[in-house]
Amino acid sequence: MATLIYSAQRLEFPLPNWVNFYINDFLCMPIVLGLCLAIIRLIKKTESLYVPLTVVLGLTVYFSIYFEWLMPKVNPRYTADPIDVVLYFSGALLFYKFQKRLF
Repeated sequence: MATLIYSAQRLEFPLPNWVNFYINDFLCMPIVLGLCLAIIRLIKKTESLYVPLTVVLGLTVYFSIYFEWLMPKVNPRYTADPIDVVLYFSGALLFYKFQKRLF
């Protein structure tokens, strides 16, 4: 879904504002955490590993601070948006809840 949205934006296909500004923020943590989980399982050669809640929350706090506080101060391309932080955490908690079923 994130790839489709990115492609539509690059092709200047009109999308609703909520899709342009918020869906990828919601999908960010599940994508990052899912990739981390896949790489760790590949390295350890086991399917029984899962990302603990402390790691899920820690990485989400890091992304929130980095992309919503630090980057807007150093790069005008970025804007701070508290809704993005809520979406990061919502996506992260959704990943945590479903990681054992999906991965």
